[in-house]
Amino acid sequence: QAFSVSLIHPRPPSFPPVTAPPQGSPLHHHLFIPSSQWARDLLHPPLSQELSFLDTCIPTVTPFSNGKLQNPGNMRFTLYKSNDSTNPRKRNQRILAAETDRLSYVGNNFGTGALKCNTLCRHFVGILNKTSGQMEVYDAELFNMQPLFSDESIESELTLESQTRTYREKMDSCIEAFGTTKQKRALNSRRMNRVGNESLNRAVAKAAENIIDTKGVTALVSDAIHNDLQDDSLCLPHCYADAAKPEDVYKFQDLLSPVEYEALQSPSEAFRNITSEEILKMIEENSHCSFVIEALKSLPSNEESRDRQARCIWFLDTLIKFRAQRVIKRKSALGPGVPHIINTKLLKHFTCLTYNNGSLRNLISDSMKAKITAYVIILALHINNFQIDLTVLQRDLKLSERRMMEIAKAMRLKISKKRVSLAAAGEEDHKLGTLSIPLPPAQTLDRLSKRRRIT
Repeated sequence: QAFSVSLIHPRPPSFPPVTAPPQGSPLHHHLFIPSSQWARDLLHPPLSQELSFLDTCIPTVTPFSNGKLQNPGNMRFTLYKSNDSTNPRKRNQRILAAETDRLSYVGNNFGTGALKCNTLCRHFVGILNKTSGQMEVYDAELFNMQPLFSDESIESELTLESQTRTYREKMDSCIEAFGTTKQKRALNSRRMNRVGNESLNRAVAKAAENIIDTKGVTALVSDAIHNDLQDDSLCLPHCYADAAKPEDVYKFQDLLSPVEYEALQSPSEAFRNITSEEILKMIEENSHCSFVIEALKSLPSNEESRDRQARCIWFLDTLIKFRAQRVIKRKSALGPGVPHIINTKLLKHFTCLTYNNGSLRNLISDSMKAKITAYVIILALHINNFQIDLTVLQRDLKLSERRMMEIAKAMRLKISKKRVSLAAAGEEDHKLGTLSIPLPPAQTLDRLSKRRRIT
């Protein structure tokens, strides 16, 4: 916006001295600037020419916001008048500047810094003529003079920067300036962790670029496809394809070491000594899965075989319960009844260690669920003389039939059908899985159907 500039002399030597008003008067700490009406009568001719631009102005009263004016004689005033005389809102806009040797002041009659009293009421200034004894009263306007600092533009930039900062950044600034020792220590730790994460991300990105440059995109895509196809196969226990007997295809020692097998003696005692009444109670309470209940019904009478079967059934039941979980939030996966060595085996071999919300936790991923399913199938084969009802296990594990068949075929089981009678006087087809020699050809898992099922 354009303003014209004119100079106002503070007070010439011939100007009648204006006595300071008493303490508490409305004009206390104010400086009065005369208009050209008084200048023509009271000022020297050269000075009246200098103030001729004020013919259309009114007297101004200027309060200073930061203190009392000690010496008004060293003040230099400049009045800026709007050049837009056609706009009724802008033609009366004025900016008054006051300069001293130490500080500058600025006031205006428009905008946020203008005094509200100029629009709500009228102000007057009276001039007493000592010769005639008459006083003339004139309209006046108030300008609130604010100090102007040279670094005000820097402060405005800082204000803009503070507006763009997030709430977390503002809180960090407050903690850095006024926080306790504990808060400052936590702030420094968080900043160091953030810098560490950024450095790690840069290092990973650089390593990825180096690998891409070395192997090429085509080779990397081929490796990714190959790894994707072999993902579920890695979850399966080791298969001895050249074994002469079914029990040697998936060795029992690969499932449970001798130490782990001995640890199952105490928790499996309830299964070893179970009675028919207790089995009926299990069925009523639905506390165990169907495969476990059917296996308990057919426990052998031989003490050694019964003990082995009870241990295998207990471990299979534990695996099924463990698989039903998603996140293990405590060190004891299934409660205090599980031996420590078995609990460690479950967490080590069937979970993935992840980092979430500042803490480590054990997650049972989809690939780990497939691995648990494979171990359950092998245990069931050893319990049932290497032929199992896959449909019963599938329902106990809450799997789809297609997924169960994929895992069974990948484990090189022979699949057959069997008509099974139901308790409700009906029949249904069940899928049986048999581990026999020679083994059928190995089949890879149907990854495409898995992706379609997930999506």
